[in-house]
Amino acid sequence: MPLKLLPLPPGLQEPDPVVQQQAGPQVGTTAAAGFAGVGFGDYGFAPDAAPPDTNLAVGRTQVVQWVNESFAIFSKSGGLLKGPTAGNTLWSGFGGGCETHNDGDPIVQYDRANDRWIMTQFSVSTTPYLQCVAVSTTGDATGTYNRYAFAYGNQFPDYPKLGVWPDGYYITYNIFSNGRTFAGSKLCALDAAAMRAGAAATQQCFQLSKSYGGVLPADLDGATAPPAGAPMPFVNFGSNSLNLWAMHVDFAQPANAQLSGPTKLAVAAFTPACGGGTCIAQPSTRQQLDSLAGRLMYRFAYRNFGDHESAVVNHAVQAGGNKRSPIVGLRWYELRGLTGGHPTVYQQGTFAPDGNSRWMGSIAMDKLGDIALGYSVSSSTVYPSVATTGRLATDPLGLLQSESILLAGGGSQLTNLSRWGDYSAMRIDPSDDCTFWYTTEYLKSSGTFNWSTWISSFKFPGCV
Repeated sequence: MPLKLLPLPPGLQEPDPVVQQQAGPQVGTTAAAGFAGVGFGDYGFAPDAAPPDTNLAVGRTQVVQWVNESFAIFSKSGGLLKGPTAGNTLWSGFGGGCETHNDGDPIVQYDRANDRWIMTQFSVSTTPYLQCVAVSTTGDATGTYNRYAFAYGNQFPDYPKLGVWPDGYYITYNIFSNGRTFAGSKLCALDAAAMRAGAAATQQCFQLSKSYGGVLPADLDGATAPPAGAPMPFVNFGSNSLNLWAMHVDFAQPANAQLSGPTKLAVAAFTPACGGGTCIAQPSTRQQLDSLAGRLMYRFAYRNFGDHESAVVNHAVQAGGNKRSPIVGLRWYELRGLTGGHPTVYQQGTFAPDGNSRWMGSIAMDKLGDIALGYSVSSSTVYPSVATTGRLATDPLGLLQSESILLAGGGSQLTNLSRWGDYSAMRIDPSDDCTFWYTTEYLKSSGTFNWSTWISSFKFPGCV
């Protein structure tokens, strides 16, 4: 489905005071292992939608990747265990729009604490608009699922993003009334315990005003849960700021559900890249790519280290150049104190070490606090490629090491298709809490609707 644009905060034309224009040492991760994901010419797949909305999750022994409009299940060595399979087959025999429509905007999650997979996409070809959610009955992603459909009437639930928290599965949407008029983000909690049990499940939602869009839920990484009873944090960006909310739910007593915020957290000045739209150059074509800079990029990755809590997130910003030839960089943040009522920006930076553009990022932390950031990189001389950078927890604050190209692109996306990605995915392997897994799209050769995807894994050698 076409992604709808969000209004940007007014007055954003600021120089970036934290841009990193120098290259540090080569990123000190192990050599990346990689294999083809679902895409053009791989595993018998041919795209019928664009962009792919590439994402994945990692379990104890399996990796699940889901793109528009099929998913595949792999072993961690890259062996294909199942698929590519149309997403709506998860709801075969369920009835209604979830079974009938395969509309995409998919997200796959792994609930580490309960060893379950969560698969979700929307059904928006007919009303009522639905969010289709399937929760595995075991830790085997090839097995059976409990299936659900959550209805939103004539409110189009665009750009769904799912986060795992101890007391629920939380999901956010950009709501468009009657499918057309932006009405603000909706923040919902799904009754995860009931869904894992296969029982009837409810949701509790709060609708924000149209002043707020692109809100992300926190998403729990690591073996340590948040402090007992901690509310779910949410975030979006405003004018040189981040906005934070906290949501408490009570499925036994729905009247006790509460949403507080937003709390405004000042950050270094920034200007969203391309005015939130299209300006990223490619070789041998005038076709530019969409920066998707009007929103924070999935995920808002949270981790409890015991002595402190941290969460990381990123978005695309103007990092140099000029209006005709902009340089797009990645602004990233590490926030602390999210659930204690005193959030702070521990560190931040904008990664733009040369004249290439970098966007469509996804970021995460390992159990030592090392950070990895994956993204696409492109310019008039560099085909859109899959890249990563990162930092050790002991590195100087606000700085990332030099990038590593995980897979060089082989072509440019051509005429009349500006959309690229919508999101990518950086994940942490729960088996060691050290290994990063990253997936996003690239093209093997220039064309339109011929995207491919790549899956890579790597780690910092000091994390054992």
